[in-house]
Amino acid sequence: MNFNKLSKIIKIAELHFVFGGFLYFSIGALLAVLLNSEFILSKFLFGYAIFFMAHLSMQFSNEYFDIDCDKHGSPTPFSGGSGVLVENPDLRKFAINFSVTLMIISIVMAIVFMVIYSYSLWFLIFVVFGNLLAWFYAAPPIKLSYRGLSEVATILTGIIFPGMGYLTMTGTLDFPFFIFALAIMFYQTLFISAVQIPDMEVDKMGGKNTIIVKKGRKFGFTLIGVSGLLATIYFLLISQTNLYPSINFQIISIISLVPLIFAILAYYYRTEDKIAAMNLVNRVLSSLFAFGILVNLYFVYLLI
Repeated sequence: MNFNKLSKIIKIAELHFVFGGFLYFSIGALLAVLLNSEFILSKFLFGYAIFFMAHLSMQFSNEYFDIDCDKHGSPTPFSGGSGVLVENPDLRKFAINFSVTLMIISIVMAIVFMVIYSYSLWFLIFVVFGNLLAWFYAAPPIKLSYRGLSEVATILTGIIFPGMGYLTMTGTLDFPFFIFALAIMFYQTLFISAVQIPDMEVDKMGGKNTIIVKKGRKFGFTLIGVSGLLATIYFLLISQTNLYPSINFQIISIISLVPLIFAILAYYYRTEDKIAAMNLVNRVLSSLFAFGILVNLYFVYLLI
């Protein structure tokens, strides 16, 4: 395989999204440790390898099944796919075969992990469900993103992404985790609204039945503003409880101001113009990455 072909394959992976998945996985794992689970590096890396294979598989399957949609537009930093398969149809067979291989590896690794650490069957069920949700996001016959369910599927990743990290370290998902995960679900609502905004016309031509296609960009920016505000309010409410004695959620509330500020600005300057909207979206999504990095750093600080 020559370097040019390899670089195109790496481009399909859209590693910035994979990095975002890692941030949520790590937040979930570190949350479990802060709630008295033992941190075992080998377990953390093994669990993330399972998650990584599934997440990478999703990048390739979505790229493959969205070809007919993506050909109507051009990629942006956070939306529209990579454009590689549109321009390089010879890589399509590789992309789908690679996606299936990665999914199988993820599930097989989950079985091995479950046996080694004596985890219940729920661990495997969780991994299989995550893989299938990722596959059928764009794959027929379910094609969630084409049937008005892309938002529901993405919001569910607010449980799956940090949940995989938490489950890796504890072997279970408990009440404190689900309370925390609700905030991440708000952020995933913000995320899916943002990534769909630049693609409104392309998604409409490609047959995707997204909420932005139905309601328009200004409605999407309203969702972004409301989701960012709800996440911050929710963290403030958590800070008034005793659920997480080792974590100061007032600090997390302060960190949440980063995406909140950009979410409010996006709402204030909301527009139907594609170029102006894309600039707002890029800032919102960058702030979401910043939130993930800062929360991870805070959790690590608490553990050292």
